[in-house]
Amino acid sequence: MLVAIVIAAGWIWSTRVDATPVKAAAVVAQTGGGAAPGAVLNASGYVTARRRATVSSKVTGKVLEVLVEEGDTVQKGQVLAKLDDSQMRAALAVTQAQLETARRGAAEDEAKLREAELTLGRREQLVKEQVISKSELDTARAEVESLRARIAVAQQQIKVSESLVTQVRTDLVDMQVRAPFDGVAISKDAQPGEMISPVSAGGGFTRSGIATIVDMSSLEIEVDVSESFINRVHPQQPVEAVLDAYPDWRIPAHVITTVPTADRQKATVRVRIGFEQLDPRILPDMGVKVSFLTERPAAESATPRAKLVVPSAAVRTSDGRSIVFVLRDGRAERRAIAVGAAVGNQVEALSGVSVGEQVVVDGPQTLKDGDKVKVQ
Repeated sequence: MLVAIVIAAGWIWSTRVDATPVKAAAVVAQTGGGAAPGAVLNASGYVTARRRATVSSKVTGKVLEVLVEEGDTVQKGQVLAKLDDSQMRAALAVTQAQLETARRGAAEDEAKLREAELTLGRREQLVKEQVISKSELDTARAEVESLRARIAVAQQQIKVSESLVTQVRTDLVDMQVRAPFDGVAISKDAQPGEMISPVSAGGGFTRSGIATIVDMSSLEIEVDVSESFINRVHPQQPVEAVLDAYPDWRIPAHVITTVPTADRQKATVRVRIGFEQLDPRILPDMGVKVSFLTERPAAESATPRAKLVVPSAAVRTSDGRSIVFVLRDGRAERRAIAVGAAVGNQVEALSGVSVGEQVVVDGPQTLKDGDKVKVQ
């Protein structure tokens, strides 16, 4: 009985005391990240729109309706908002009445002119027959000339009235704010009941815009490149772009042009970059990182290539080689691995380990192949 107790105690001591306490982490697979192959220069910037407008009215007025919301797709000429046009309609009624009055006055004068011309003809005949004096003929001629002058003035008044009617009708049309081009509304800047003006009136009570419209087909990238490296950039140069929002998505692009001026304070030159193909995921003002390439990269599959990474703390150096200790059946198994680029506190494992295996990240330097370990 005593012998059995001693044997059991020895077994417990050998399994618990001899096991070296360690900390472990799993080998994981990651996609994306890293610089593009063949890159000669890296930079960061933002997605911008070449056509972007905060749409306002041509006249100052009170907003009655706003017919657009953020995210709405709009077409060129589509009504975005309606302003209070009651005063414009009253002004149109007045100018139309003035035009009608001018036309009737001209018609009356034309009727009088026809009568005066008949009277003039009769008096000319009577003067020939020496029935009336020449002075009566002169009076008839003066009447005709006077009426002709009045009709000329009336015709000018009609033209002025027609111009006023056209102007008021144009102002009435301007009470509807329309989209200047096809695009997407990214902001709604006014509400019904607010005043809007084409110029800022100050005080914060008058809006200067109804909505901001962006032409999504005009999206491109703008980056600032140090003037020391601008000689590495040239038009139509292939570029690979990665949005901060989608780090696993590599977007083919190209250099449009280099803006021919430098920023003396930042010592940078702005470069415009165009997308090879637009995508609904690309939005204005998104952050983006770009790599200027020496040649066009080969087309990649839709699924990004996965790479294995292990914590940097798990990698040790022995006899000039990189090794890790993999946990297997409660023991540490020494493995030689090939390592790639380091990103943060992780390093890429090119060979030697598999996804899901546990590697020692914190253990004694004296740890050897086959040692018993206990994960803390």
